[in-house]
Amino acid sequence: MAENKNKQSMSKVFALLKILDKDKRYDPEAYSFIMASLDYTMRKLKRKGHVSGEELSIGVKDYCLEQFGPMARVVLEKWGIKSTNDFGEIVFNLINSGLLGKTDEDRKEDFHNRYDFKEAFDKGCKYSLH
Repeated sequence: MAENKNKQSMSKVFALLKILDKDKRYDPEAYSFIMASLDYTMRKLKRKGHVSGEELSIGVKDYCLEQFGPMARVVLEKWGIKSTNDFGEIVFNLINSGLLGKTDEDRKEDFHNRYDFKEAFDKGCKYSLH
């Protein structure tokens, strides 16, 4: 059983390495953070399974502010993330590699301009998960 778990972990590592080799825009930490933000968002929404692009965008913001406070935008930009559009790029890289699933309705555009980074991270944002 432990051997099977190790194979699954290695498979995920190789999938991520393929993404990083193909798309060099984002730091590896960006992918890890988006995955952690997805878990955070599902916990906040008390839901297992599908999360919309809008919900994840808000969850990423909330989680980032919780983790990094006033340095949140600086950290995201260091990883190559400059707008919510980048969340969509990362999520769809993960989907295309098989690391995440999606519904037929999910589109990269679901992440398009959800909020302004300066507004959300420098001044706080009115949108929050409940």
